[in-house]
Amino acid sequence: MSGATSYWCELAWLGGERATSGVVVEVEGDRIAAVESGVAAPPAGAERLDGLTLPGFANAHSHAFHRALRSRTQAALGSFWSWREQMYGVAAVLDPDSYRRLARATYAEMALAGITAVGEFHYLHHGPGGRPYESPNEMGEVLIDAAADAGIRITLLDACYLHAGIGPGGAGRPPDEVQTRFSDGDAGAWAERADGLEDRSGARVGAAIHSVRAVDRESIPLVAAWARERGRPLHAHVSEQPAENEECLAAYGLTPTQLLAEGGALTDSFTAVHATHLTRDDIGLLGGARCCCCFCPTTERDLADGIGPARELLDAGASLALGSDSHAIIDPMEEARAVELNERLASGERGRHGAAALLSAATVDGHAAIGWPEAGRIEVGGMADLATIRLDGVRTAGADAATALEAAVFAAGPGDVDRVISAGREIVRDGRHAEVDTARELSESIAAVQGTAG
Repeated sequence: MSGATSYWCELAWLGGERATSGVVVEVEGDRIAAVESGVAAPPAGAERLDGLTLPGFANAHSHAFHRALRSRTQAALGSFWSWREQMYGVAAVLDPDSYRRLARATYAEMALAGITAVGEFHYLHHGPGGRPYESPNEMGEVLIDAAADAGIRITLLDACYLHAGIGPGGAGRPPDEVQTRFSDGDAGAWAERADGLEDRSGARVGAAIHSVRAVDRESIPLVAAWARERGRPLHAHVSEQPAENEECLAAYGLTPTQLLAEGGALTDSFTAVHATHLTRDDIGLLGGARCCCCFCPTTERDLADGIGPARELLDAGASLALGSDSHAIIDPMEEARAVELNERLASGERGRHGAAALLSAATVDGHAAIGWPEAGRIEVGGMADLATIRLDGVRTAGADAATALEAAVFAAGPGDVDRVISAGREIVRDGRHAEVDTARELSESIAAVQGTAG
C-alpha cells in the first residue's frame, strides 16, 4: 500500500470500557501511524467508517478442513468420538489442491467475520498411508498460501502427532491408517520437518503438541524445547474430554496439565486449547506460568465437551483467547459472548466477563497467543487491522457510544461486519470479500471433498 490512508471512525474501541467517538486512524503500509480522538467530523480525504470500529479479531484455534463437516455432523446423535470418525473421513481424502481451495474459502469466511489473523493448528502433514510429499511441508505451505489469498495473516502451528492414544504404561498406540497422515514417526523427525518452515510476510510459524494422547511423555519435552529455543508459540489440546484425563492418570499418575508441566511446556508462550476438564491444581499451574487458555465455545458445545473454568483461570493469572476450532460456525462475537453466557448457566451468576474483557480475549490476547503481539490494538505502531460493525442493523439498532461494546459482543454477528482492513489492505467492503466469492467457493470446495469422502 503506497502513501497513507486516513479513516474516520464514528466510534472506535481503544481498549477502555467504552467506545470513543470521532477517532481518526491514519494507516501507512501495514501499520497504524497516528490515532486522534475527539474529531467531530471526517477530515478532508478521510474514509468514513460508520458504526463501531474494533481491532481485527484473532482466531487463535482453527482446523481449516473441519469446515467441510458443518451441518453434516449435526445430523445424528453421537459423541466427540463418533464426530471424530467423520472428521477422519474428510482428512483421508484431502490433497494439497483440494485443501488449498477449502482453506482459502474458510479463511475468506473468517475475513467476512472480522478476523484478520488465524492460528492454524495443523496436523494433516503427509499423503495417504503417511507417505511424505516431495516437499515435506506442502500441506502447511498451501495453508499459508490460502490465508494470503484470503487477505488474513496466519500462524502455522505445526503439530507433533505420533500416536493413536495412550497405551499400557504410557506406550503410544500405533496410528491407524488415517492417522499415519498426521504422524512423523517420532519427535525428532517432526522437528526436522518443522525446521523446514520459515516465517514470511503475513505468516509465522509455531509449534503444537497435539495432545497427551498423541504425544508421549518422552516426546513432550522435545517439542517444548524446539518451540522455546526458537521463540515460537506452543499450543496443545488440553483436557477436552474426561476420557483424556482418565487415560493420562491411568498411564502416568498425572493429569494432562501436570504432564505438560513436567515436560517444560508451560510458559507464557504456551496456550492450552479447550482446558475444559481441569483440576484446581491444573488451574494453578496454568495461571502460575501465565499461560493462555483458548476457549472455543461453539465447538465445545457442539461436541458436548463441557464448559471450561474461564473465570477461575483468569483469576489464577492465565489469559484468555478464542477460537472457532471445528468451524461449527465462524463468528468471533458468538465465541466471546458464549464464554459469559455459558458461565451464567453453569454458575447462576451474571457479569463474570464484561464486554471489554471479552473483546480483549478476541483481539489483543488472541493475537499474542499466536505470536502477533503487535496486533490487536488500535494504537500507533500496531498492525493496521480494523473491523467495523454497523450499529444500524436489526441486531444492533439502538446502541450508542455507552452501549456499543455490549451491542457488538452480545448481539452482533458476522452479518453486521461492514468493513475489514487487514495489515492496511481492505479485504471486506459492504460485507463482501474483495477477492473471494466466498459462498460459491465454500460450496464447490466442500462438495468436492464430500464427494470424494463418499
